[in-house]
Amino acid sequence: MSEESGSGMGTDFIRQRIGGDLDAGNVEGGIVTRFPPEPNGYLHIGHAKSICLNFGVAEEFGGVCYLRFDDTNPANEDEEYVHAIQRDVRWLGFDWGDRLTYASDYFEQLYQFAEELVRDEKAFVDSQSAEEIRIARGTLTKPGQDSPYRSRSVEENLELLQGMRAGQYADGEQVLRARIDMASPNVNLRDPVLYRIRHIPHQRTGDTWCIYPTYDFTHCVCDALEGITHSLCTLEFEDHRPLYDWVLDNINVNFHPPQIEFSRLGLEYTVMSKRLLAQLVSDARVSGWDDPRMPTLAGMRRRGIRPAAIRDFCGRIGVTKSDNRVEMSLLEFCVRQDLEAVAPRGMAVLDPLLVTLTNYPEGQTEELGAAWHPQQPERGERQMPFGAALYIEREDFAEEPPPKYRRLTPGGMVRLRYGYIIHCDEVVKDTEGRVTELRCSYVAESRSGSDTSGLKPKGVIHWVAVHAAVQVEVRLYDRLFKVAAPEGQDLTDTLNDASLRSVQAQVEPAIIASDEPRFQFERVGYFFKDPVDSIAGSPVFNRIVTLRDGRAKGR
Repeated sequence: MSEESGSGMGTDFIRQRIGGDLDAGNVEGGIVTRFPPEPNGYLHIGHAKSICLNFGVAEEFGGVCYLRFDDTNPANEDEEYVHAIQRDVRWLGFDWGDRLTYASDYFEQLYQFAEELVRDEKAFVDSQSAEEIRIARGTLTKPGQDSPYRSRSVEENLELLQGMRAGQYADGEQVLRARIDMASPNVNLRDPVLYRIRHIPHQRTGDTWCIYPTYDFTHCVCDALEGITHSLCTLEFEDHRPLYDWVLDNINVNFHPPQIEFSRLGLEYTVMSKRLLAQLVSDARVSGWDDPRMPTLAGMRRRGIRPAAIRDFCGRIGVTKSDNRVEMSLLEFCVRQDLEAVAPRGMAVLDPLLVTLTNYPEGQTEELGAAWHPQQPERGERQMPFGAALYIEREDFAEEPPPKYRRLTPGGMVRLRYGYIIHCDEVVKDTEGRVTELRCSYVAESRSGSDTSGLKPKGVIHWVAVHAAVQVEVRLYDRLFKVAAPEGQDLTDTLNDASLRSVQAQVEPAIIASDEPRFQFERVGYFFKDPVDSIAGSPVFNRIVTLRDGRAKGR
């Protein structure tokens, strides 16, 4: 099965804006968007919303989308992240063509614009420390104070800025700031920093530069240089929009994109901060950025989630102006909807209990036909070995059944999926009272598909024949955090210690022989052959999602 991309994202205020701009003739050269990640970590499900939006609207309106890396802080960035981000965007089903760019591609132009601002007396070099600048910025209710260096001459500022570029100063010794308004009610306009010194080699430019532009200065200029028609940002940049406009209004550039904000994606039981996710990795609370419990696209891919499910999820949550936290159950629903159609069926017993059929002919085995997919007969059947010794799920037997229990009980009967009706005759326990074996009888004339017994048991359970069962490791993943909104809390206290449980399961041999990567273990859930830890003939299965809504319970 190919991992086709899912549905679009529907109609929203951004698409309405773009459609209106096209109808009004405001976008003569076609729609141009961009996705501008910083290569300082792996992308997560929150980024998927932005990717689907930026690349999606470009596709829908016949435009193009840039993948532009905001590589302006070499202290936190790495080529590993660059490659991971490209892999994730492709995996989601999008292609940037020849429009792969980096902020570092424009470093020289950005610097020339900075000098232009200095010459126009719209920027100055500040020799205050970072702490002094922070204190002097004021608060939301108190205006800031002018820097004592704000009145430096153009000549002095140019000399200092050029000295910064030449490496004459230490980190933090000087910064370039815009000269706007220290009394502005918008703190972002209180003489923001445009350049800072970083004596750190850059992954692309090496030691060519030791000063780097800030994001607020960089991304608006890059948008203009690349002809971005609609600069789509998340809501936290709404207060930065006046600075975005100020920069473009005060440099010699002939294009001014509009910045349009939309709500970020918040998802229950996880965090959307790359800093916090990096902390989980560095503290070894997870196995890495691709740990299947992580909300990263790499983690979701390794867990077995397909890109179609994520695109469907992004389409369902839509694009609005209101931040909200989406229920995890919606993502799980989208994953189930996607897998229902593509995942073949199979039998696996995660907590085995031995069943011995005392009246089954000694030494006899047979094979029972079972559909790979009940709604897709064209996929054919697999053969399930059957014999006198079987494994069933321990929770499918109860000595003292609760109300409406439809599985096996002492003296009760149940149908084996694709097989026979069995009757529980005897319960065998160990010295501690734990059930170790069920002695049952089978009804020979009750074989599924040719049943003439007339019996109608109320329940159907899955099973695996002991003589053909293959033991494999199955990893049962649950939610990473115990609380729906862990951000702002102590991550250590809110981590779910039961987010990963490994069991030794018994599976039917057809699953092992199949090249299919995903299966629905009937009555259990959807599972994926781990691409990292699996070896030929001995796969490790990751649980993708349970079969029903709600939190995973037990297995």
